Amino acid sequence: MDILHDRLARARASGAVFARTVAEPPWGLRLAGSIQLAVHTVVRGRGWLWLDDPGDAVELVPGEVTLVRGGPDHHIGHAPGADCLEPEEFRNRHAPGRSSEESRNRQVPGGSSEDPRATVFLCGAYRFSGDIGAGLLEALPQVLTLSAAVGDPLRDVIGLLSHELATPAPGEPGGPTVLDRLLDVLLVLAIRNDFRRSPNAPRWYRACADPRLNAALQAVHENAGHPWTVPELAAISGLSRAAFARTFREALGQTPMQYLTDWRMALARDHLRTGDLTLTAISRTVGYGSPYAFAAAFTRHHGEPPGSWRQRESHLANDPHPYAH
Repeated sequence: MDILHDRLARARASGAVFARTVAEPPWGLRLAGSIQLAVHTVVRGRGWLWLDDPGDAVELVPGEVTLVRGGPDHHIGHAPGADCLEPEEFRNRHAPGRSSEESRNRQVPGGSSEDPRATVFLCGAYRFSGDIGAGLLEALPQVLTLSAAVGDPLRDVIGLLSHELATPAPGEPGGPTVLDRLLDVLLVLAIRNDFRRSPNAPRWYRACADPRLNAALQAVHENAGHPWTVPELAAISGLSRAAFARTFREALGQTPMQYLTDWRMALARDHLRTGDLTLTAISRTVGYGSPYAFAAAFTRHHGEPPGSWRQRESHLANDPHPYAH
C-alpha cells in the first residue's frame, strides 16, 4: 500500500463549486478564507492573486494553476491591489450582457462576443468532508502555483476543466461528478509534486522513505483494526523493539501507539460524519472490542463521546457552502 495513496483515496471531494468568468479591466474579486481550498487558473489574459499584501501578489497566467488553502481571505484582480468586490457584487458587475459567467448550474452566452482585452479565468471551491483530506491540505503552502509544461498531465487536467466549464451541457448526466473527480486529480498532482520537493512535507510522508518505517506504516494503514503491539510492528520492520520505538519517535515525533491511535480516530471521525457505519461497526473497524471501549477511547481523545461529536458535526455540515452565491 502507498500511504499517500491511502490518504488521498480517503480525501475525495463532493459538491465542489466552479465558475468560469470573463472580466474586462478593471476587475477584482475577494474570496473568503473559509473556503477550504480555492483553485484558480487563467485561460486567457492575465491576473494577479494576493493575500493581505498586494506587494506579494502572484501572477496568474495560462498554463498554470494556483491553489489557495483556507485561512486568510485572498484576492484576485487585473492588477495587484485592484479594488476587489464581494462575490455577489462581482457576479452582478460581470453578469451576462457585460461579460459572461458560466457555472455548473447555468449556461450563458460567451465565445465570440468576448472582448479580446478581457481575462478569462476559472475559479473552484473545494470542500472536504473529513479530517484526512483537511490534514493533507494543511501540509501544503498557503499559496501554491503549479506550472504545466507540455506533456505534463497537469496541463491535460487544466484543459479538461476548462472544457467542462466553457461548454457546459445542461442536465448532462454525471456533470458534477466529472468536475469533482477532475479536481481530485488536480489535488493529487499538486500534493505529489509539492511533497516531493518540499522540506516541510509531513513527517509520515518523509518516514515512508525509510523501508523499515514504511513497512510498519503500511501494516497499520492496511488493517487499522488489528490489535497492533510495538513488538509486532518492530518485527515487521526488522528492528528490535527499542530500536524501532526510538527510530519511529525520531522520524514521526510520536510513539507508534500514538500514531496508531491518531489514525484510528481520524478514520472513526470520517465514519461518524458520513453515518455509513453503526458505532458497533466503527468500533470493530478501528480496532476496539466493543462500542463501550471505543466510546471511552474516543472521549479521552476528543473530550466528548462519539454521539455528541457526531451530532455537533452534522450541524456544521449543513452550513451553506462558503463559495455558493
